[in-house]
Amino acid sequence: MKILLTPDKFRGSLDAQQVCEAMAEGIRMVSPAIDVVSLPMADGGEGTLDLLLWYSGGKKQIAKVQDPFGRIIEAEYGISADGKTAFIEMATASGLRLLKADERNPLKTSTFGTGELIKTVVALGVENIILGIGGSATTDAGIGMAAALGWQFLDENGQELNPIGENLLKVKKIQPPIIINQFPVLITVACDVTNPLFGENGAAYIYGPQKGADKEAVELLDKGLQNISEIFTKDFGKDYAQIAGTGAAGGLGFGLMAFMNAQLKEGVKLLMDFCAFEENLKNVNLIITGEGKIDNQTLQGKLIKGITDQATHAKIPIAAICGTLDVSPKELQEIGINYATSILNRPMNLDDALKYGHEGVRNATFYLVNLLHKSNN
Repeated sequence: MKILLTPDKFRGSLDAQQVCEAMAEGIRMVSPAIDVVSLPMADGGEGTLDLLLWYSGGKKQIAKVQDPFGRIIEAEYGISADGKTAFIEMATASGLRLLKADERNPLKTSTFGTGELIKTVVALGVENIILGIGGSATTDAGIGMAAALGWQFLDENGQELNPIGENLLKVKKIQPPIIINQFPVLITVACDVTNPLFGENGAAYIYGPQKGADKEAVELLDKGLQNISEIFTKDFGKDYAQIAGTGAAGGLGFGLMAFMNAQLKEGVKLLMDFCAFEENLKNVNLIITGEGKIDNQTLQGKLIKGITDQATHAKIPIAAICGTLDVSPKELQEIGINYATSILNRPMNLDDALKYGHEGVRNATFYLVNLLHKSNN
């Protein structure tokens, strides 16, 4: 019997690797002879880049860069064991989590520090960069990032502008670096946002308020995002603004495509490709996935759909183990899950439930696999 483990994290309790360890422990309690393959997963958001680093056998490094307000901070990035791939999470340099609540203001913030991280890893000689762009504090269309890499954004007098949100509308000319056609690294962006750059569903209107923008600021930012897009199209003949995902991270998705020739890719698909998910399905008899809570949001999520699509295509049954199970049997059937159970076996408060994570996952996995193993023998 061969079982493939593909869980997400149990938020606040276990990371995805720890969930795999607990599941594997439960399976070994049934029989040490069962073949277990662990592929911890993430939904493209928090934890994705840590998993990519884990799969690549790489290590985290530290670089001094500017935060969204230009203050010097230490930001993490990762390099794969072979030195060929760098992993960057823009939130470590340009994220909302770096600011106090009363500092949030996308008119004044910049992605310059993210550009500094890119510059740092390029100097190390990497061939590829995988960049996650969730949790930004910025709405600057990526001009801060680009400025750190040599791009200039000039006003009507030909003066270089500070690359922050409120200056987007003042840009009249975009000046590329001299080495624009020699950028040596392929950048793949893990992006699960489908918003365009500007408009009612764009970066400013949808995400600006949570970054501290009031109504007037949202309108100014949206006009600025449109301005950058129009100038880029005029000067370089390419129009990216309505491509799904260009509105991610305050328009950083657009900036990475326009200024760095980056590729946007769903985070889930990126991770599944990276860990050779499809190839690992060979001779698998059961897939066990899981996460802290399975509810309506899970059903709409891309991770569970990615896993169930692959399982259905390969005709492999799939089971889900979770902390909270809040969906109907019909809903589980509709997304292709054949069995689901909560790990909680008695009433308990949240603190106790979080501490019970490992034991609960181990036991729930044992109960499931023990039944299947005995029925097959």
